[in-house]
Amino acid sequence: MKILLAGLLALTLAAFGSPEARADRFEDIQKKGVVRIAVPLDVPPFGSQNQAREPEGFDVELAGMVAKALGVKLELQQVTGANRIPFLLTDKVDIVISVMGLTPERAKQIMFTAPYADTQLAVFGPRSADVKSADKIGSLKVAAAKGTTQELALSAMAPKATIMRTEDDATAAAAYLSGQAELIATNSLIIPDLQKRNPNKEFDLKFTIRRSPAHMGVRMGEHNLVRWLDSFIFFNSMNGELDRLHKKWLGIPMAPLPSL
Repeated sequence: MKILLAGLLALTLAAFGSPEARADRFEDIQKKGVVRIAVPLDVPPFGSQNQAREPEGFDVELAGMVAKALGVKLELQQVTGANRIPFLLTDKVDIVISVMGLTPERAKQIMFTAPYADTQLAVFGPRSADVKSADKIGSLKVAAAKGTTQELALSAMAPKATIMRTEDDATAAAAYLSGQAELIATNSLIIPDLQKRNPNKEFDLKFTIRRSPAHMGVRMGEHNLVRWLDSFIFFNSMNGELDRLHKKWLGIPMAPLPSL
Protein backbone atom coordinates (compact mmCIF):
# COMPACT_ATOMS: atom_id res chain seq x y z
CA MET A 1 0.00 0.00 0.00
CA LYS A 2 2.83 2.42 0.90
CA ILE A 3 4.47 1.69 -2.43
CA LEU A 4 1.18 2.33 -4.24
CA LEU A 5 0.63 5.65 -2.42
CA ALA A 6 4.17 6.74 -3.17
CA GLY A 7 3.64 5.94 -6.83
CA LEU A 8 0.40 7.92 -6.96
CA LEU A 9 2.10 10.90 -5.26
CA ALA A 10 4.92 10.80 -7.80
CA LEU A 11 2.42 10.77 -10.67
CA THR A 12 0.53 13.69 -9.15
CA LEU A 13 3.68 15.75 -8.78
CA ALA A 14 4.71 14.91 -12.32
CA ALA A 15 1.33 15.98 -13.68
CA PHE A 16 0.87 19.17 -11.72
CA GLY A 17 4.40 20.04 -10.64
CA SER A 18 5.74 21.05 -7.25
CA PRO A 19 4.68 24.33 -5.64
CA GLU A 20 8.01 25.82 -6.76
CA ALA A 21 7.47 24.67 -10.36
CA ARG A 22 4.04 26.27 -10.37
CA ALA A 23 5.30 29.62 -9.08
CA ASP A 24 3.07 32.45 -10.29
CA ARG A 25 4.76 35.56 -11.68
CA PHE A 26 1.89 37.83 -10.63
CA GLU A 27 2.22 36.66 -7.00
CA ASP A 28 6.01 36.79 -7.24
CA ILE A 29 5.93 40.45 -8.29
CA GLN A 30 3.72 41.34 -5.36
CA LYS A 31 5.88 39.42 -2.88
CA LYS A 32 9.13 40.98 -4.13
CA GLY A 33 7.61 44.43 -4.40
CA VAL A 34 9.29 45.03 -7.76
CA VAL A 35 8.12 44.71 -11.36
CA ARG A 36 10.68 44.60 -14.17
CA ILE A 37 9.29 46.20 -17.32
CA ALA A 38 11.05 46.48 -20.68
CA VAL A 39 10.47 49.69 -22.65
CA PRO A 40 11.98 51.22 -25.81
CA LEU A 41 14.17 54.31 -25.69
CA ASP A 42 14.74 54.52 -29.45
CA VAL A 43 11.13 54.94 -30.63
CA PRO A 44 9.78 58.39 -29.77
CA PRO A 45 7.03 59.17 -28.83
CA PHE A 46 6.68 55.67 -27.30
CA GLY A 47 10.05 55.79 -25.62
CA SER A 48 13.11 58.06 -25.67
CA GLN A 49 15.39 60.08 -23.39
CA ASN A 50 14.82 63.74 -22.61
CA GLN A 51 17.55 66.39 -22.27
CA ALA A 52 18.21 65.22 -18.70
CA ARG A 53 18.77 61.65 -20.04
CA GLU A 54 15.59 60.49 -18.31
CA PRO A 55 13.29 57.98 -20.03
CA GLU A 56 9.98 59.36 -21.26
CA GLY A 57 7.21 58.49 -23.69
CA PHE A 58 3.90 56.68 -24.02
CA ASP A 59 5.25 53.22 -23.11
CA VAL A 60 7.47 54.60 -20.35
CA GLU A 61 4.59 56.42 -18.66
CA LEU A 62 2.33 53.39 -19.12
CA ALA A 63 4.95 51.22 -17.38
CA GLY A 64 4.86 53.62 -14.43
CA MET A 65 1.07 53.34 -14.31
CA VAL A 66 1.30 49.54 -14.25
CA ALA A 67 3.77 49.58 -11.34
CA LYS A 68 1.64 52.07 -9.40
CA ALA A 69 -1.50 49.99 -9.91
CA LEU A 70 0.38 46.90 -8.72
CA GLY A 71 1.64 48.84 -5.71
CA VAL A 72 5.27 47.90 -6.38
CA LYS A 73 8.56 49.54 -7.35
CA LEU A 74 9.28 49.94 -11.07
CA GLU A 75 12.52 48.64 -12.56
CA LEU A 76 12.86 49.78 -16.19
CA GLN A 77 14.93 47.86 -18.74
CA GLN A 78 15.72 49.28 -22.17
CA VAL A 79 15.00 46.99 -25.13
CA THR A 80 15.06 47.16 -28.93
CA GLY A 81 12.74 45.49 -31.40
CA ALA A 82 15.13 42.55 -31.75
CA ASN A 83 15.57 41.67 -28.06
CA ARG A 84 12.09 42.26 -26.63
CA ILE A 85 11.10 38.59 -26.75
CA PRO A 86 14.56 37.24 -25.75
CA PHE A 87 14.43 39.42 -22.62
CA LEU A 88 11.20 37.67 -21.63
CA LEU A 89 12.43 34.19 -22.54
CA THR A 90 15.61 34.62 -20.49
CA ASP A 91 13.68 36.06 -17.51
CA LYS A 92 15.38 39.45 -17.60
CA VAL A 93 12.00 41.20 -17.38
CA ASP A 94 8.46 40.42 -16.25
CA ILE A 95 6.57 42.50 -18.80
CA VAL A 96 7.39 44.06 -22.17
CA ILE A 97 5.67 47.36 -23.03
CA SER A 98 7.41 48.31 -26.26
CA VAL A 99 4.84 49.08 -29.00
CA MET A 100 4.90 45.36 -29.87
CA GLY A 101 2.62 43.92 -32.51
CA LEU A 102 1.07 40.47 -32.20
CA THR A 103 1.84 37.76 -34.75
CA PRO A 104 0.99 34.03 -34.62
CA GLU A 105 4.71 33.23 -34.67
CA ARG A 106 5.43 35.46 -31.67
CA ALA A 107 2.42 34.01 -29.86
CA LYS A 108 4.16 30.62 -29.93
CA GLN A 109 6.84 32.08 -27.66
CA ILE A 110 5.09 34.56 -25.35
CA MET A 111 1.61 35.64 -24.24
CA PHE A 112 0.04 38.92 -25.33
CA THR A 113 -2.42 41.18 -23.54
CA ALA A 114 -5.28 43.05 -25.12
CA PRO A 115 -4.07 46.03 -27.22
CA TYR A 116 -3.45 49.38 -25.55
CA ALA A 117 -2.77 51.52 -28.65
CA ASP A 118 -3.70 51.27 -32.31
CA THR A 119 -0.96 51.85 -34.87
CA GLN A 120 -0.23 51.41 -38.57
CA LEU A 121 2.97 50.10 -40.10
CA ALA A 122 3.98 51.72 -43.37
CA VAL A 123 6.79 52.60 -45.75
CA PHE A 124 7.78 56.25 -46.13
CA GLY A 125 10.13 58.11 -48.44
CA PRO A 126 10.58 61.16 -50.66
CA ARG A 127 7.68 62.35 -52.80
CA SER A 128 9.71 61.58 -55.92
CA ALA A 129 9.82 57.84 -55.14
CA ASP A 130 7.05 56.13 -57.13
CA VAL A 131 6.45 53.25 -54.72
CA LYS A 132 2.75 52.55 -54.21
CA SER A 133 3.06 48.93 -53.09
CA ALA A 134 5.63 46.41 -51.88
CA ASP A 135 6.18 44.99 -55.36
CA LYS A 136 7.17 48.45 -56.62
CA ILE A 137 10.16 48.87 -54.29
CA GLY A 138 12.51 47.65 -57.01
CA SER A 139 16.15 48.49 -56.38
CA LEU A 140 15.43 51.03 -53.65
CA LYS A 141 16.85 50.23 -50.22
CA VAL A 142 14.46 50.15 -47.25
CA ALA A 143 15.70 50.73 -43.69
CA ALA A 144 13.89 48.73 -40.99
CA ALA A 145 14.81 47.64 -37.48
CA LYS A 146 15.37 43.89 -37.45
CA GLY A 147 12.94 41.78 -35.46
CA THR A 148 10.19 44.41 -35.63
CA THR A 149 6.75 43.65 -37.03
CA GLN A 150 7.36 45.97 -39.98
CA GLU A 151 10.62 44.25 -40.90
CA LEU A 152 9.09 40.77 -40.68
CA ALA A 153 5.92 41.75 -42.57
CA LEU A 154 7.79 43.63 -45.30
CA SER A 155 10.19 40.69 -45.75
CA ALA A 156 7.20 38.43 -46.36
CA MET A 157 5.49 40.92 -48.70
CA ALA A 158 8.62 41.67 -50.75
CA PRO A 159 11.13 38.82 -50.35
CA LYS A 160 13.34 40.24 -53.13
CA ALA A 161 13.45 43.77 -51.71
CA THR A 162 16.73 45.17 -50.43
CA ILE A 163 16.10 45.69 -46.72
CA MET A 164 18.72 47.34 -44.52
CA ARG A 165 18.10 45.55 -41.22
CA THR A 166 19.37 47.79 -38.45
CA GLU A 167 19.90 47.06 -34.77
CA ASP A 168 17.11 49.37 -33.63
CA ASP A 169 14.57 51.94 -34.81
CA ALA A 170 16.87 54.89 -34.13
CA THR A 171 19.51 53.43 -36.46
CA ALA A 172 16.88 52.79 -39.14
CA ALA A 173 15.80 56.42 -38.92
CA ALA A 174 19.42 57.57 -39.08
CA ALA A 175 20.00 55.45 -42.19
CA TYR A 176 17.07 57.08 -43.95
CA LEU A 177 17.96 60.59 -42.81
CA SER A 178 21.56 60.22 -44.00
CA GLY A 179 20.58 58.80 -47.38
CA GLN A 180 21.99 55.32 -46.77
CA ALA A 181 18.47 54.05 -47.48
CA GLU A 182 15.94 55.60 -49.87
CA LEU A 183 12.92 54.40 -47.86
CA ILE A 184 12.05 53.59 -44.26
CA ALA A 185 9.57 51.04 -42.89
CA THR A 186 8.30 52.05 -39.49
CA ASN A 187 5.33 52.75 -37.26
CA SER A 188 3.29 55.62 -38.66
CA LEU A 189 2.96 57.23 -35.23
CA ILE A 190 6.68 57.99 -34.98
CA ILE A 191 6.69 59.94 -38.27
CA PRO A 192 5.33 63.25 -36.84
CA ASP A 193 8.21 63.34 -34.34
CA LEU A 194 10.75 62.58 -37.09
CA GLN A 195 9.27 65.32 -39.27
CA LYS A 196 9.42 67.80 -36.43
CA ARG A 197 13.09 67.01 -35.75
CA ASN A 198 14.02 66.92 -39.46
CA PRO A 199 11.93 69.56 -41.27
CA ASN A 200 14.04 69.38 -44.43
CA LYS A 201 13.48 65.64 -44.93
CA GLU A 202 10.43 64.27 -46.74
CA PHE A 203 8.34 61.54 -45.11
CA ASP A 204 5.76 60.85 -47.79
CA LEU A 205 3.54 57.82 -47.17
CA LYS A 206 4.34 55.28 -49.89
CA PHE A 207 2.10 52.40 -48.81
CA THR A 208 0.65 50.84 -45.67
CA ILE A 209 2.02 47.46 -44.59
CA ARG A 210 -0.79 46.68 -42.17
CA ARG A 211 -2.62 47.72 -39.04
CA SER A 212 -0.63 46.70 -35.96
CA PRO A 213 -2.08 47.43 -32.49
CA ALA A 214 0.45 47.57 -29.65
CA HIS A 215 0.25 44.84 -26.99
CA MET A 216 2.08 44.11 -23.75
CA GLY A 217 3.89 40.77 -23.57
CA VAL A 218 4.67 38.30 -20.75
CA ARG A 219 6.26 34.87 -20.50
CA MET A 220 4.27 31.90 -21.76
CA GLY A 221 1.98 30.41 -19.13
CA GLU A 222 1.65 33.51 -16.93
CA HIS A 223 -2.15 33.58 -17.17
CA ASN A 224 -2.74 35.47 -13.92
CA LEU A 225 -0.40 38.28 -14.96
CA VAL A 226 -1.99 38.54 -18.41
CA ARG A 227 -5.46 38.57 -16.89
CA TRP A 228 -4.50 41.36 -14.47
CA LEU A 229 -2.92 43.41 -17.28
CA ASP A 230 -6.05 42.97 -19.41
CA SER A 231 -8.10 44.25 -16.48
CA PHE A 232 -5.67 47.18 -16.10
CA ILE A 233 -6.01 48.08 -19.79
CA PHE A 234 -9.82 47.84 -19.64
CA PHE A 235 -10.03 49.96 -16.48
CA ASN A 236 -7.80 52.69 -17.89
CA SER A 237 -9.72 52.67 -21.16
CA MET A 238 -12.91 53.30 -19.21
CA ASN A 239 -11.54 56.02 -16.91
CA GLY A 240 -9.93 58.00 -19.74
CA GLU A 241 -6.28 57.50 -18.76
CA LEU A 242 -5.34 55.71 -21.99
CA ASP A 243 -7.07 58.46 -23.95
CA ARG A 244 -4.99 61.01 -22.00
CA LEU A 245 -1.79 59.18 -22.96
CA HIS A 246 -2.84 59.05 -26.61
CA LYS A 247 -3.46 62.81 -26.68
CA LYS A 248 -0.31 63.65 -24.69
CA TRP A 249 2.20 61.50 -26.57
CA LEU A 250 0.59 60.67 -29.92
CA GLY A 251 -1.41 63.84 -30.47
CA ILE A 252 -4.57 61.92 -31.28
CA PRO A 253 -7.57 60.73 -29.22
CA MET A 254 -7.83 57.05 -28.42
CA ALA A 255 -9.83 55.17 -31.05
CA PRO A 256 -11.84 52.02 -30.26
CA LEU A 257 -9.37 49.17 -29.98
CA PRO A 258 -9.88 45.63 -31.33
CA SER A 259 -10.36 42.87 -28.79
CA LEU A 260 -7.99 39.95 -28.43
